[in-house]
Parts: sequence; structure tokens; C-alpha cells
Amino acid sequence: MKQKILFIMHMPPPVHGAAMVGQYIHDSKLINEKFEGHYINLTTAKNLQDIGKVGFRKFVDFVMLLHRIRKSLKTINPELVYVTPNACGGAFYKDYIVVQMIKRMGYQVVVHYHNKGVSTRQNRFLDNILYQRFFKGIKVILLSECLYSDVMKYVKREDVFVCGNGIPDITNHSTCSDVAASDHIDGKVPHVLFLSNLLISKGVVVLLNALKVLKEKGYCFVCDFVGGETVEMDAAILQNEVAKRGLEDMVVYHGRKYGKDKEAFLNAADMFVFPTFYPNECFPLVLLEAMQHHLPCVSTTEGGIPGIIDDGKTGFLVPKHDAETLAEKIQTLLSDATLRQRMGEAGREKFEKEFTLEVFEKRMAEILSDNVEC
Repeated sequence: MKQKILFIMHMPPPVHGAAMVGQYIHDSKLINEKFEGHYINLTTAKNLQDIGKVGFRKFVDFVMLLHRIRKSLKTINPELVYVTPNACGGAFYKDYIVVQMIKRMGYQVVVHYHNKGVSTRQNRFLDNILYQRFFKGIKVILLSECLYSDVMKYVKREDVFVCGNGIPDITNHSTCSDVAASDHIDGKVPHVLFLSNLLISKGVVVLLNALKVLKEKGYCFVCDFVGGETVEMDAAILQNEVAKRGLEDMVVYHGRKYGKDKEAFLNAADMFVFPTFYPNECFPLVLLEAMQHHLPCVSTTEGGIPGIIDDGKTGFLVPKHDAETLAEKIQTLLSDATLRQRMGEAGREKFEKEFTLEVFEKRMAEILSDNVEC
């Protein structure tokens, strides 16, 4: 008989990185053939704007969630319970209650982190006590070895598994076509792509400052900003920031794009730039998308990003908030089309080796098997 696993994880809606990975697990033919999977959506948010908010409705939803989990545990009696908790703040307190209830009912737990922040709260008296109890007797899955420092105060290294995310390969080719390669080398104005919601912490202003440096040096380029407007930065605010730096002829905002529309920008780009310093940034799927499309990537050392980008081989890593160094690395790529192509191909090779959905599913199935057999 198949071993039973209860998956308590984020799934769409709303759509974000952790929810998409949850959906991949839910739909995985490999995982569902190997295990008898049962699934509960952990989220109580209705949309992205609802994340982090509190209210009576969310409290009622949480109580109902606890009831559903308790009932499912008694009915299914799983060999393992898989949970994707939040690392800190109010969302952690909610997930702490979930995990402690499961442990007290006698079930083995493995938690899979898609965010970070334990180390930022571990010196607070209450949080420290809760983390000690939370991590006792459980195994932890991290997205990158780089992220172990976030939980090392509470978790022994032998109790940690590393499983980088993966995404479906939608490109249907393993190397750039001759036409695409020649377009990127001969005569075309290089396109820089930023693909994310318009958040300051995603590096929007840092990138604009770097582009200003490059324009003043006489470099020619187009930077396409693709992503949703936010409360802190809408299209009008972005355009004002662009105008302040004299970049109106070089920066174009296209709004949020999905599916083939988004893929068109990835196909047209010559490099992908993502200077994030977002506090919860762990393993941006957008970098995997860029590597899938043969793009050299320039990003920061935030979270698990150093485990994605091989500095100097598949792209460049720069310090957070450092517009001058960011400009320098973009300049290197603008000046050398052959280097862009070589780094893009190296990124594609790493994507195929480490970050496809098939690789992720296989790695996850192995980790789940190891924990079920513990």
C-alpha cells in the first residue's frame, strides 16, 4: 500500500511563488503515484492584497482550517504531514499553532520553507521560546544551502534537506535558434528586462539609478519593466521616477503580463536584471524563468539567489542597494554580445540540470520517502 501524506500547503489563489510550487506538488504525477496524497490549502488570504491582514473573517477561516486539519488527521492517519509555514511575524504564530497541534496528535512533521526571517526574530524573548518548541522533533526542507543560517540556531544540519524549486519547461528547445542568436549579436539595441511587481524592495529604484549611470556614459539600451502596480509604486510614480532621471527614451513600462505575453518579453530580452533586497526573498522563480529563456541574470546576494546564479558564469551577483556595481555589470553585458550569449547558454544548461519541474519532483519525492521511512 502507498504511504499516506497529508500536504498542508499554500495553493492558488492567490498566485505567488510558494502557491505555485504547492500546485506543482498537488498535480505531480510522480508524487501522487508514489504516495497517497491528501491536500489542504493553508492560506486564509483571498488575494495578494489580503496577505498579512488580520480580521474577523480570517480568524473564523483559521478556526475552520484547524478543525479541518484535525478531522483529516483522524480520518487519514497519515505517515507524514508536510507543512509550508511562514518564518516570522503574525503568520508564523498562526502556523505555529497548526504545527504544534499536529505534533501533539502524534504525527511526524516536515516543514518546507519558501520564505525566511527566523534569524531576524530569534533574539526576541517570545519568538525564541516559540521557535525552540516549533522546531523540536521536526525535519526542515530549505530551498538553498545559503538559507541554512536562517534556522541554524534551532535546527541541526542533519535535520535539513535542500530542495531548490523547479518550473515547467515551456520553451520546447534546449539551445538558442540561429536566428535568435544572430538577432542578439548583430545590430539590435540590447533589451534589459525587469520582471516583477513594482516594489521598491524588488530593486526598481536601484535599477533606475544604474540605468541613469549607463545613459550618462553613452550606452544605448531599452529597459522593459513588466509587472503589476503596487500601493507604493504605480505607473504614474514609476514614470515620474523615470523622468527625474531623464530615461523616458530608454525605459518602458508594460504593466502586468501573463502566459505568452510574458514569454514574448523573455524571448525579446538580452539580459534579465533583478536587484532585489526584498526581506522575504528566498528563491525567485522569475530567475528560473529567465535562465530557461537563455538570459544572463544580474541579481543580488539576497536569500538563496547565490544558489541560483553562478557569479561570472551564468550572470553576476551584486551587493544589495549598490547601483554603481549594478551599472558596471550591466555595462559588461551591454558591451559584449558574445558574453551575453555564453552566459545565457550556461544558465540554460544549469536550468535543465537543476531547476526543471521534473528534477524538483524527483528530489521532493526522495526527501518525502526519507522522512516517511524515518
